[in-house]
Order: sequence, then C-alpha cells, then structure tokens
Amino acid sequence: MRYTTLLTTFIFCIAGIFSCKKKTATIQPIVKDITESVYASGKIKAAEQYAVFATVNGILKQAFVKPGDTIQKGAKLFLLDDQTSDLSNENARINLELSEENSNRNSDKLKEFTLAKNIAYNKFQLDSSIYMKQKHLWEMNIGTEIEFEQKKLAYQTSRSNYEITNSQYAQAKRQLATDAKVASNNYNITKKQQADYTIKSLMNGTVYDVLKEQGELVTPQTQLAVIGLSNQFIIELEIDEKDISRIKLNQHIEINMDSYKGQVFEGVITSIYPIMNERTRTFTVKAQFINQPPTIYPNLSVEANIIIHTKKNALVIPTSYLLNGSTVLLEDNKAIPVKTGLQNYDYVEILEGIKSTDILYKP
Repeated sequence: MRYTTLLTTFIFCIAGIFSCKKKTATIQPIVKDITESVYASGKIKAAEQYAVFATVNGILKQAFVKPGDTIQKGAKLFLLDDQTSDLSNENARINLELSEENSNRNSDKLKEFTLAKNIAYNKFQLDSSIYMKQKHLWEMNIGTEIEFEQKKLAYQTSRSNYEITNSQYAQAKRQLATDAKVASNNYNITKKQQADYTIKSLMNGTVYDVLKEQGELVTPQTQLAVIGLSNQFIIELEIDEKDISRIKLNQHIEINMDSYKGQVFEGVITSIYPIMNERTRTFTVKAQFINQPPTIYPNLSVEANIIIHTKKNALVIPTSYLLNGSTVLLEDNKAIPVKTGLQNYDYVEILEGIKSTDILYKP
C-alpha cells in the first residue's frame, strides 16, 4: 500500500514538471494580401483656415461675430477704439483743407505774389518805355549821357525785379501745390490707418473661434479669431524624417479618429511641405478626405496610415517570427536566412528562403 502511494506521488510530480514546461509557439507561412504603410498623426483643420490679427494697437470696442457664424468676404469682424487715431485723422483733414485753399489761384497767399508780380511787371514796362525813348533821343544826340545811363539803370533794375517776383510767384505756386499733395497723402494715410481699426474678413466662410472679448487690449501679436471655409476640411499630418522619402503626392491614406471609433475614412495626400521642423524632426503633410465624416470640427485629432505599397497573395509570416530582420527558426533552432519584401506592423512578406509548408518557431 505504501509502495503504491509513493509510486503515484512520483508519477504526479513527473507529470507536473512536464506540464509546467512551456511549449514553443509555432506557425506556418500563409498567403494573404499585405500592405506596407507609414504611420502619421495630426489634426483636422478647416480648408484655407487662417488666424485673424489686428495691424494696430487698440481696445476691442465691438465684436460683430461669434463662433459658428457664417460670413462673407469683407464682412466686419471687430472694431477697435483709439482716440489718438481719430484726432490724427481730423488734424490731417483740416491741414488738407487749408492746403487746398492756399493752393487755389484765388487764395490770399497767391494773390500777394500775383500782386507783387503785376506791380513789378508794370514798373518794368514803364521803365522799358522810358529807356527806349531816352535811347532814341541819345542816338539823335539829344539829352545828356547821365540821363541816358539813369534811364538804362532804372530799366535794368525793374526788369530784374520783375524776373525775381515772377520766379517767386511760380515757386510759391509749386510749393503750395506740393503742400496740398502732401496734405492729401497724409490724410489718405490716416484714413487707411483709421480703417485698420475695423477688421474685416478676407474670405467667405465660418467663424470657428473668437478669442477676445470687448474691452480687452489688442496688439498686432494678438490673435482675435479663427476663420476657414464652411464644411470643407483638410488633414494636417506630421511625418517622421526617416519616413518622408517614401511619401508622395496622391498616395492613399486610411484615417482613424477618436470621434468615430471603429470607423476608417479614406483620404489622399495633396501637399508636402519641403522643410523639416527642427524642433520635432518632422515634416508637415496635408491630405483631403475622399469620404468626409458627416460631422467634423477643426482641431480633432487623427491617426493615419499612408499606403506605400500593396501586394495580393503574398507569402507572409508574423513580424515577431523574424529574427534580426533576415532570419527565421526551424525545428531544433535551425536558423534559415530569408529574403523579405513588404512589411507592416503585423506581417512581413517572405520572397525567398522558406515554403508555405515549413514550420517556424518563434524566437
């Protein structure tokens, strides 16, 4: 009886030892379609989305829009308040009116120069007539040389005075016209600057966000709103620098979104930014939906697989059965070199080295 009990205990121990020994996993290569892709993550943006900024400093006096509003190009978005701008515009307007008045031919300033020019001209005409008469008499030996020289000097002096006043009149006229032009330019500049205090939309679209409230200080570095096309969205993806050489325009992508769990949407690459972000070591790629989700918003996160190659009826094994990227294990840990083809996260294509009937051991 005791012998039987000991024998039974021994058998159970041996069975326990062998049952505890872990069996090595094995598989056989299978034939299936395989797709090689590049993983990318990113976010949704509205098509032609842009941030609204002011070009001047001021206080936000009024917001004409709110998030979700549909707007037209040129529509008022915000009004900034700045009393200094109003005063500058008023001063420029007054200066323009004064300059235009002074440049008018009937203005008091030009009348002064016109009167001086006319007096000088009349004096010149009179002295010229007297001089010509005295010269004629002198040629007939009538009169004295002193009288002739006096009349000649008076004629020359009045001629010079007339030329000077005529030049002063022309110069004054040009100066007043220039002043009027400068005043007009200054007025237009202040009007343009004043117009900058009313911020308008650059496109037809939707206001997706308003970031400032009435009474807040606004500078040219202050973002006021986000605007983009209505119901048209793009996908902005970040591609690691090691993968960018495999990315091409018009490549097909499969898109997953947290807001649509379990659904896959299709898209296509539309643009590749030709510069790397040195901070993240990534490239920016844009894509558009082929089948866009029914409800979507900017800044939703996305994950995408960019399809590089697809092959049907390929001989594949799980990637976990590939050792050092080029070897598989057969029975008794026999290492066999293989030539691989397409590869993704789950499977790798085997081009040469093994057959579909071989049994592979997991490394």
